[in-house]
Amino acid sequence: MTSSLKLLFEAIGQTQSEQDMRSQIVPKIGEYFAATRWGIFFFDQLPLVDRNLQEVLKVGLSVKHNPIVRYLVERHAPVHEALVTSPKAWSIICPRPDHWHVMAGPVINRGQLVGVVGCTREKSKSAFDTQNLADLSAICLHLSVWVTAVRSQSISTERASLSRGKAPKNCLTPRELQIAELVALGRTNAEIGSELWITENSVKQALKRMFRKLEVSSRAEMVAQLTDFASPRLG
Repeated sequence: MTSSLKLLFEAIGQTQSEQDMRSQIVPKIGEYFAATRWGIFFFDQLPLVDRNLQEVLKVGLSVKHNPIVRYLVERHAPVHEALVTSPKAWSIICPRPDHWHVMAGPVINRGQLVGVVGCTREKSKSAFDTQNLADLSAICLHLSVWVTAVRSQSISTERASLSRGKAPKNCLTPRELQIAELVALGRTNAEIGSELWITENSVKQALKRMFRKLEVSSRAEMVAQLTDFASPRLG
């Protein structure tokens, strides 16, 4: 293991929040792989305000349209574009010159794919290779362990707040609040998934997480509790 990779692992373990992970650690990952661009995406925190951005993400992170995302979802393993498609096909799927070479790895929490970390290179740079994939696999393992620990701690804190009869300040993520809004309107899981461009199973898994956070066992209890808390998004 190189010293720079070891330092990267240590930095991941010392990070306090997902915002810090995005702003402080991911640029170091990009630098490690000599990437042109880099980023980390947590699926429950993707911005949904900009309609144009919604359309881009709908295609770019689609299992149907993007073979790299499909590989990640099916195998939970890092991948670069050459593993799943030809250079000609990739140039059609992603024509951006700064995305000529792409490598992505999964972020896993409790057996579920919750995010993706990715790096890209320009055409003039060398393609990502098997050693890059091996290193990204190790990085993603540390990221997954970190995410699981941070989110478990967050749930524990929220449960403690609930047990004291107080509304947790950030009990639900923005995406979970959107789902709660649609539940309150009587939407089915399939309808919620269609409206938010996620799978029906993703809705089911999100509801399970929400039930655990709020310590409820039904959709009605969840809506009632959030209404009692006078949530600005549900009240």
